Amino acid sequence: MRVEIWSDIACPWCYVGKARFEKALAAFPHRDEVEVVHRSFELDPGRAKGDAQPVITMLTKKYGMSEAQAQSGEDNLGAQAAAEGLDYRTRGRDHGNTFDMHRLLHLAKDRGRQDELIQILYRANFAEERSVFTEGDERLVELAVQAGLDAEAARTVLADPAAYADEVRADEREAAELGANGVPFFVLDRTYGVSGAQPAEVFTQALTQAWGERSPLKPVDQGDGQACGPDGCAVPQH
Repeated sequence: MRVEIWSDIACPWCYVGKARFEKALAAFPHRDEVEVVHRSFELDPGRAKGDAQPVITMLTKKYGMSEAQAQSGEDNLGAQAAAEGLDYRTRGRDHGNTFDMHRLLHLAKDRGRQDELIQILYRANFAEERSVFTEGDERLVELAVQAGLDAEAARTVLADPAAYADEVRADEREAAELGANGVPFFVLDRTYGVSGAQPAEVFTQALTQAWGERSPLKPVDQGDGQACGPDGCAVPQH
């Protein structure tokens, strides 16, 4: 079974939702048969690269709330993250463009290190003091190396704006086609969708239901086609 997760590194509920989903997956009896793929979704695609601003400032401008309201929301998110065992800085974080991070995540997918990189990027953005938005490409290269990627491969991708750009845009188009207008968005076997950072119990129910309703393989050819099996290959007799 495949679970696809549309998310953005700038999305705190994606950070929390990933932890809740993984809690459910860890207890799922068929967890070793579940493939998890992370898909790209930008919350602020129009923001220029390098244009970073404090999270509180972004929230007040985008949602028209007061600084006190924005800070209260951050404090609540910090408590929600802590309940999942996650570190979360409620003061001093910034916000910026995540397109290059998504491009690196596609490189990581090709190298089999996607889950490692996305978790490192989440932690860097939400828990560490150093910014992922203002220190340039070398900060992202450093994080990619922590995830097990080759530094030069990461630099090559970051130096070429076209590298993996089509893959990111394809993910975003697909999200729109599936009706996802926010993240996190979880799609199980292209049959069930779960929106938001739901409690682990909801993910458990979704995993169980999706697994139980998988369509069994329906044979088409019932003839005597030759085949190979554990006992060898059938040889036509003349």
